[in-house]
Amino acid sequence: MATCFLLRSFWAARPALPTPGHRLRLCPVGAQQRRSYARGPAGLPADLLRGDSFVGGRWLPAPATFPVHDPASGATLGTVADCGVPEARAAVRTAYHAFCSWKGVSVKWNFPSAMITRKVGAALAAGCTVVVKPAEDTPYSALALAQLANQAGIPPGVYNVVPCSRTKAKEVGEALCTDPLVAKISFTGSTATGKVLLHHAANSVKRVSMELGGLAPFIVFDSANVDQAVAGAMASKFRNTGQTCVCSNRFLVQRGIHDSFVKKFAEAMQNSLRVGNGFEEGTTQGPLINEKAVEKVEKHVSDAVAKGAAVVMGGKRHQRGGNFFEPTLLSNVTTDMLCVTEETFGPLAPVVKFDKEEEAVAIANAADVGLAGYFYSQDPAQIWRVAEQLEVGMVGVNEGLISSVECPFGGVKQSGLGREGSKYGIDEYLEVKYVCYGGL
Repeated sequence: MATCFLLRSFWAARPALPTPGHRLRLCPVGAQQRRSYARGPAGLPADLLRGDSFVGGRWLPAPATFPVHDPASGATLGTVADCGVPEARAAVRTAYHAFCSWKGVSVKWNFPSAMITRKVGAALAAGCTVVVKPAEDTPYSALALAQLANQAGIPPGVYNVVPCSRTKAKEVGEALCTDPLVAKISFTGSTATGKVLLHHAANSVKRVSMELGGLAPFIVFDSANVDQAVAGAMASKFRNTGQTCVCSNRFLVQRGIHDSFVKKFAEAMQNSLRVGNGFEEGTTQGPLINEKAVEKVEKHVSDAVAKGAAVVMGGKRHQRGGNFFEPTLLSNVTTDMLCVTEETFGPLAPVVKFDKEEEAVAIANAADVGLAGYFYSQDPAQIWRVAEQLEVGMVGVNEGLISSVECPFGGVKQSGLGREGSKYGIDEYLEVKYVCYGGL
C-alpha cells in the first residue's frame, strides 16, 4: 500500500478521489482492529498496529480476516480485515465526499522504518526503502498512516485503508479501477498486474501512474574506479536483500577490469554482509518476503549454473532456513540465463563480461522494461553517450543509490507510466485548465 497527499484542486469538471491527498494504490494491505499486537515491534506503540479497515476516520471490521506472517520466523503476527467489493466501493464514496474539503491542502508524511522491518524483514541497519508488491500481505505503513491521520486531525475520509487478501485482490482491484468516482489510479507492483489494471482503467479513461517491474543493468567500464564501482554495486544490489525495483539485476563488466571487479566484489560481500533477522544487531541482509521469492532466486541460480555460470559466493539457501538465502555472486554469466533476462528480486549478482561499449549498451537495452540503470566510468565523453543511450527512466552515473523524493521516479517501456516525486510527480495529479476571458 502506498499513499500520497493532495496538493491542490483539480478535475473541476469530473468526480474525483482525493489524490494525492489520498491516492488509491491497489495492494492488499491489512487492517483488523485488534489489540493482539500489544507489544509493537521495536517498541512501536500498539495503537499504530491495527487490524481493521480504515474508512471515514473509523476502524471498521470486515466479514473475514487473513493472517500476516513474519518473513524472518514464519510466525503469525496477527490478522487483518479481508475486504471485498462492497467495502471498496463504500470507501470510494467516502473519499469522494471528503475530497471537497481537502483538495486545497498539502501534506507530507514519514513513518518509522521499524514497521517496515517487522513486515518485510528489512534490516534496520541497512536503511532501506521498501515497496511491497501487491501479491504480498500487509505492510504496516498503511495502518500506521491511518492512525497518524487521526492523530494529526486529518478530516475523516481523506485517508482510507481497504485491505484484502490475495484471493480478493483481483475483484477489489477491478472495482476500484472501474468505479466512476475514481479519477486516478496509482499502482506499484508487477508489470503483469499493471497491464490488468490499465485494461480496467481504460474503459472509463482514467489517468494512471504505473511503477512496474525493473531489470536494472549495472555497467562497469574499463575506465571506472573499481573500488568506487564495488561500493556502488553493494549499495544498489543488496538494499533490502535485493528486493527493490531499482536494485541492480545484471552486472556488465568490461574485460579489462572484470577479474579485479569480481574479486573485490566478493571480498566486499564477505566482509560487509550479515544475514539475519532485521532486528538483530549487525544484520544487513534480512529474509526474502516469502517462500515463493526464495524459490525464484534458487531457480535463477540453478539455471545459470546449468548453463555454465560459476558460483563465486553463496548459491544456496542460508543455513538459518526459512526465507533466508545466501548473498550470491556468479561469474561466467551469459545473456541467455534467467538471471539476466528476468528480474530476480533477491540477493543474486550475476556478472557478464563484455568487450565494447556498444555491446554493453545493447545488452542493457535488450529488455522490455527500463526503470533504473547504473554505470561507472571516468571518461566524460563516455558518460554523456551512455547516459543518453540507456533506455531507462533513471540513471546512476558513478552512483549506486539514486532514489530521492526531490527527483522524478519512474521508468520507460513496460516499467510503467508517469513519475513519482518532484514537480513531475505532482503534475500526475493535476489537470491544465485553459480559461479564455473576453472581458465584462
